[in-house]
Amino acid sequence: MRGVIVEETAEQHFLKHNDAGSWIQDSAVMLSVSKEVPWYLDDGTGRVYVVGARSAAGLILTVASEVFEESGRTLVRGTLDYLQGLKMLGVKRTERVLPTGTSLTVVGEAIKDDVGTIRIQRPHKGPFYASPKSIDQLILNLGKWAKLYQLASMGFAAFGVFLLAKRALDHFLQRKRQREFHKKARAAAAQRQARDAEGGNGTSDGEPKKDQLVLEICVICLEQEYNAVFVPCGHMCCCMNCSSHVTNCPLCRRRIDQAVRTFRH
Repeated sequence: MRGVIVEETAEQHFLKHNDAGSWIQDSAVMLSVSKEVPWYLDDGTGRVYVVGARSAAGLILTVASEVFEESGRTLVRGTLDYLQGLKMLGVKRTERVLPTGTSLTVVGEAIKDDVGTIRIQRPHKGPFYASPKSIDQLILNLGKWAKLYQLASMGFAAFGVFLLAKRALDHFLQRKRQREFHKKARAAAAQRQARDAEGGNGTSDGEPKKDQLVLEICVICLEQEYNAVFVPCGHMCCCMNCSSHVTNCPLCRRRIDQAVRTFRH
């Protein structure tokens, strides 16, 4: 082997016909093989074997060879590929290795077996690194990531507080609007009852009374004519717009199940 870890891949490159009528280049992995022999780190004072380094973060394999083999084309093969919308270009074979003598820093779980052999492997919990960087550089990089995670967590916490405060404020404003609507509705209902008690004076028989015109106005907004009938109480004292903001009838305080719009001739 050319190194303690060897990875070989074979990638098929081809042109494919798309819906727009043009040819685009694409590739697909045909073969991927990895080989690893037992290897160890030696700092001059002892050996530490490394297990499962291929799954470690930061491991970089060196490209040992890269060869592109063009596809052999025949008339029959070319015709079939064309009918399938493909043009085979060739196979790219790449070999990546971890050469013997590479300087590495490995961070993981160290265990010692019965014969005294020390191994570093992936821990059940915690990081597992195999990097050409020094331990000081790894600590510096981890410190940067820790600061980023801390800032991100603080940002999410602040955003959560903002959402809670916004929800509380919306709830407070909604309750305030409901109280104002109910207060206005009760005042309008009392005003209407007072007008009903007074009766109508000072108008001719052929003219509509002024109080009758006033009574046709919504008791909440005092602007639009009332055109909503409340179900089940049957009272009609609000316009459709204001009726959507109340849950109880302003006159009898009975709960409103439905507001039905009415039309006049």
